[in-house]
Amino acid sequence: MQKALLQLHLAVLFAGLTGVLGRIITLNEGLLVWYRLALSVPILALLMFYKKAWVSIPGKDVWRIFGIGVIAALHWVTFYASIKYANVSVALVCFSAIGFFTAIFEPLINKTSFSIRELLLGLLPIVGISLIFQFDPSYQTGIIIGLIAAVLGSLFPILNGRQVKKHSTWMVTFYYLFGGLLFLTILLPFYLKVFPPTHVIPTTIDWMGLLVLSVICTVWAMLLSMNALKYISAFTVNLSYNLEPLYGILLAFMLYREDKGMGTYFYLGLAFIVVSVALQTYFVFISKKKT
Repeated sequence: MQKALLQLHLAVLFAGLTGVLGRIITLNEGLLVWYRLALSVPILALLMFYKKAWVSIPGKDVWRIFGIGVIAALHWVTFYASIKYANVSVALVCFSAIGFFTAIFEPLINKTSFSIRELLLGLLPIVGISLIFQFDPSYQTGIIIGLIAAVLGSLFPILNGRQVKKHSTWMVTFYYLFGGLLFLTILLPFYLKVFPPTHVIPTTIDWMGLLVLSVICTVWAMLLSMNALKYISAFTVNLSYNLEPLYGILLAFMLYREDKGMGTYFYLGLAFIVVSVALQTYFVFISKKKT
């Protein structure tokens, strides 16, 4: 349990870098995610050959994992679009709504009873986001897209949690990323026609950001979080990922001085997120102590 929690929070730390990298990389959100996956898949495949981690998975489950990869790809596209339409801090605050949506979808998908405590804890970030939405209209488009990203982001850990309990974490991660890459490769020509990019080929800075995003924030972070899913519930994983906004926002404040553009209601909304994470951490350790 302790090792799983350590792996989870290291993955969250790496995930906190993704928002900042999304602003550094000048590609539009569709191209950014495609390049991210196009680099991550072969890197992971080479690593799996080195570790001799290739094992067979039934074809029916491969297609299911491909479907999860499609959801993940759409989540990333909407997340980075939220950054482009608002900023890093607002997009990451919206990401924290993932806990609330998980508290709704996990019982429905796994056919278990709803947890009032999880619903209430997940609701705290929603209250924070509503404050920012209501009192800072300049970010409303980015917030709406960010909430769509949170809905999609709440689904794939729940669905992945079922697969990693049956199959190798390596294989699930590979098919998951590969499915997202195939989907975006098909979708991208249509996407770029609707949302024309300023450029298609990454700059030198873009390549550097994409490498960090692919190796550390995608391959390594995903393997860590998916290993943690074997021992920790999807709700705890997703709510722990509420620390991602805190890490990312601090980096955005330091690098881009986004704190200068934030009003009182942003910080009030952020306080609700901090409270939700603190309360969930408290309940997890109390439960462990009783056990």
